[in-house]
Amino acid sequence: MKKIAVFLADGFEEVEGLAPIDMCRRAGIDVTTVSIGDSKEVLASHDIVIKADRLFDEVNYDEMDMLLLPGGGKGTENLENCEKLLDLLKKADSEGKKLAAICAAPRVLGRLGLLKGQKAVCFPGNEEYLEGAEIAAGEKAVISGRFVTARGMGAAIEFGAAVIESLIDRKKAEEILGKIQF
Repeated sequence: MKKIAVFLADGFEEVEGLAPIDMCRRAGIDVTTVSIGDSKEVLASHDIVIKADRLFDEVNYDEMDMLLLPGGGKGTENLENCEKLLDLLKKADSEGKKLAAICAAPRVLGRLGLLKGQKAVCFPGNEEYLEGAEIAAGEKAVISGRFVTARGMGAAIEFGAAVIESLIDRKKAEEILGKIQF
C-alpha cells in the first residue's frame, strides 16, 4: 500500500488539503495528515479547525512514498517558515521520493530548487518562485517526473487524480473520478 504524508499548516486552504486526502483514501492510499505546528488542531484559511493525525515529529517519513503540500497564502508562508519541513523536503528529494504541491505551495519546492527541469504550475503570481521549472501554462494539474503540482482550489479534484495517477496509475485515478461524478 502506498503511503503519503499531507502537511497541514495554519492558514492552509481547506479544499486543497481535504479533496486530495479524500480521493487518495478512496483509492486505498494510506494518508497521514501532519500538523507542522505544536497542536494537532490546525486552523485552516476559512476558520475551520481540522485535526491532524500526527504532529511533525511523530511520523516515520522513511515509510512515505509521497509528501504533499496544500496551499493557501498564509498556509504556504507557514510551510516556508518550517525549517524541519524544508530539511525533510530536501532529504526526500535526494532519496527520490515523490513530492506534490498545490496553489502557492509549489513555490516551497521551487525556492528549494527542487523543480529545476520539471514542468510545473502554481497559483498565478507565484511562477517567479518556481526556479528552473518550465511553467505549464493553461494546465490545472501537472505530473512531471516525481512531482505533481496544481493551480489552486479550483483544480483540487484534478490534483487529487494526478496524485493517485502518480502513486498508482491512470486507471485508478479515472476510477475514483468516476465514483465521485467528476
